[in-house]
Amino acid sequence: MTVNLKSLENPTYIAADSKTASNTKRTSYVPSNHRRILCIFPKYSRSFGTFHYAYPLMGNVRAFMPPQGILIVAAYLPQKWEVRFIDENVKSATRADYQWADVVIVSGMHIQKPQINQINELAHRAGKITVVGGPSVSGCPEYYPEFDILHLGELGDASDRMIEYLDQNLERPQRQIRFETKERLPLTEFPTPAYHLLDIDDYFLANVQFSSGCPYRCEFCDIPELYGNSPRMKTPEQVVAELDAMRQSGNMGAVYFVDDNFVGDRRAAMKLLPHLIDWQKRNGYPIQFACEATLNLAQSPKLLEMMREAYFCTIFCGIETPEPDALHAISKDQNLSMPILKAIQVLNSYGMEVVSGIIIGLDTDTPETADRIIEFIRASQIPMLTINLLHALPRTPLWRRLEAEGRLVFDENRESNVEFLMPYKQVVEMWRRCITTAYEPEFLYERFAYNMEHTYPNRIEVPNSPARTSGANIRKGLTYLTNILLRIGLFSNYRQTFWKMAKPALKAGSIENLIHVGLVGHHLIKFAQDCSKNEESASFYSQKILTKVRS
Repeated sequence: MTVNLKSLENPTYIAADSKTASNTKRTSYVPSNHRRILCIFPKYSRSFGTFHYAYPLMGNVRAFMPPQGILIVAAYLPQKWEVRFIDENVKSATRADYQWADVVIVSGMHIQKPQINQINELAHRAGKITVVGGPSVSGCPEYYPEFDILHLGELGDASDRMIEYLDQNLERPQRQIRFETKERLPLTEFPTPAYHLLDIDDYFLANVQFSSGCPYRCEFCDIPELYGNSPRMKTPEQVVAELDAMRQSGNMGAVYFVDDNFVGDRRAAMKLLPHLIDWQKRNGYPIQFACEATLNLAQSPKLLEMMREAYFCTIFCGIETPEPDALHAISKDQNLSMPILKAIQVLNSYGMEVVSGIIIGLDTDTPETADRIIEFIRASQIPMLTINLLHALPRTPLWRRLEAEGRLVFDENRESNVEFLMPYKQVVEMWRRCITTAYEPEFLYERFAYNMEHTYPNRIEVPNSPARTSGANIRKGLTYLTNILLRIGLFSNYRQTFWKMAKPALKAGSIENLIHVGLVGHHLIKFAQDCSKNEESASFYSQKILTKVRS
């Protein structure tokens, strides 16, 4: 059976208000037939955020974080169905995997579009029904004309209709079908992600979701339109259950809250934190927590004290630019509620290392912007910053404004789809100067040294519990330390700079800090060196084709 190419013109929509929908009361669909479902998460192209240069130092690590969305879908499917999960960042799906399946489900982000469409092609070669869901297809269904079924929106009534359809049909549809969520499943009813289908040890970080949505409307961000302005929460009990499930699937060292804004609802965060503190104490503080939050968190000392006690050690803040006028222009006024450098110092005083997002190519940028960003990096002492060119995402105020101004550019030879007000090459060179300067080994290690002296000591003293001193943890630590000392201390081109940090740290017994700086710093330095040779993209969403998709 072949795909009807007219499906783009006349797709079939099935939603809660269609004739095929039952009432919207949440019930579990009981299937009549057995199905084999292959859930595939596509490979990311290399980027700053994949942390690929750290993996060789970490033994078995193959990918950055488990994909929460498709693991929740895998857990939501009927219990009697067989489900196989493959993260192609860890290993590729084989021909045998495709042949085994009745249905292939894929999820991903815009940056994974080529890989998502290739999985569809491979599945169709095997004659399988294909489904794509997740943030990319929900934002831009037109990106995926060849898929049999599109799941648009979050988990909800569309998911139940999709499951019912797959239960009743084994043949590929004559035209594309779209199941669109009209009623979201409350986060309080979300299943625990199917962690049993993966090995946490394959990942740089573990992750968990507490909330969805963000109350702010930054011009460049698609979160409010995809997930809403009013944050929705899981219960604290759900989060704790997920932490327990993750521990059963591997020896995680850190857990990242992937919420769009961990403190989007501060009352909810205040209710969650005592449960996290209790969980850490009961389990002997086996992990560090990290999260994303707005910079104005610095004005909530009670919340910060509880986060400190729960052992939050890293916080990503979308600072974007140190320039007040630029922040106002991109509707990020929440960063202006107190001086930025003061807010960073406050977060550091609670033991939290700040990671910052920085955007280059804003309409307010000038030829002096690069100098101001580099000076901000120096003054803030932030070791890690995600420095990206501005890229307009669909379903954002930025996209609509640039579209109206005729400033969207679709060219695979460009790093961004934005027609900047400054000359394109000048903006790219500003980015290159910022990222290569930020991650010059000496400059980077100076900032890490500041945090080792002024931030890390502000963390609580965690016990030498059985969970922290387990054989698995000791073996992991020795693997990391040995690889760092050998690969960086003996063979890297910045080994002299490394030893200036490593010798005092070894002498002081600060092994955990040494490992952290070694792993993170190595990726940042190597990535920046690639950027200087034009071998890496200037944006996570870069249009420029640097590598071919696996055939």
